[in-house]
Amino acid sequence: MLNTIKYSFIIPVFNRPDEIYELLESFCNLDFVDDFEIVIIEDGSTIKCNDIVSFFNSKLDISYHYKKNSGPGSSRNFGMKIAKGNYFIILDSDCILPSHYLKTVNQFLEIEFYHCFGGADTSDSSFSSIQQAINYTMTSLLSTGGIRGNKKSIQKFEPRSFNMGLSKEVFNKTNGFSNIHPGEDPDLSYRVLELNYQTVFIPNAFVYHKRRISWSKFYLQISKFGLVRPILNKWHPKSAKFTFWLPTIFILFSFCSIFLGIYYNSLFFVPLLSYLFLIVADSTFKNKSLLVGLYSLIALFIQFTAYGLSFLKSTFLINFLKRDPEKQFPKLFFK
Repeated sequence: MLNTIKYSFIIPVFNRPDEIYELLESFCNLDFVDDFEIVIIEDGSTIKCNDIVSFFNSKLDISYHYKKNSGPGSSRNFGMKIAKGNYFIILDSDCILPSHYLKTVNQFLEIEFYHCFGGADTSDSSFSSIQQAINYTMTSLLSTGGIRGNKKSIQKFEPRSFNMGLSKEVFNKTNGFSNIHPGEDPDLSYRVLELNYQTVFIPNAFVYHKRRISWSKFYLQISKFGLVRPILNKWHPKSAKFTFWLPTIFILFSFCSIFLGIYYNSLFFVPLLSYLFLIVADSTFKNKSLLVGLYSLIALFIQFTAYGLSFLKSTFLINFLKRDPEKQFPKLFFK
């Protein structure tokens, strides 16, 4: 337990000054009254956010640092090395904080201290229908099992870097994030657990995660997640789970249902249609929008198809053909 927790927020940014404005604006509305600092790391952006940071200098304790592009993991490590605090909170630039965020985190850690924590991400009613639909499929128990932040477990939770806390002690012992991306955050979580530190999910310490992406960008992002997972399983064999195969199984199940429903008996459509109806109904209810509910179907098929096919491809190349991950998928690694 640290005698006094001094928080440093570590935020890498790449060509997204508008997002930084919204995030820093939310910092100004935090309920937490103690001191904290914000470290902005401009990761080789051509569209810089230094003017926006300067605008908030009189309101917040911010330091701004520009460096050559080396990826979000390296940028976070850079920020943690120069930060003044002893507890680092890592956020994505497309997040917005609710006013109670830091107060919630601090109260939790003062009662029971953990060297690493994670929180959920969610959407706000001001987000676009596509953003809300993508958030639903990325966080719902019906689509991902809630592994990104609805698991109120105090042990074996794997924080993600859109909303993650890490003590300086753990950073020094792990050397922070690796050069893979995406996948640098679960890799770090596994290494934290392997050092016998406990991780924790902090209920209600959520962030609004905006995800300014189109359907095509969403497909590309999830495809990379699928490619990365077998690599992480190879690095950390104990992390491999059957559930990682579920998107691939869903694709096969969907094709079989459609084929059998068309050529044999329409009853074969019932399980698939029942599941899809449940997705639409649940998303519509939670987001209070039928349009978001229908968009959630698109997001679901994009998510499962992109992840499932990429996971299958990467598993075959990495696990069966024994290819070197960095040589096989060089775009997943920063030098």
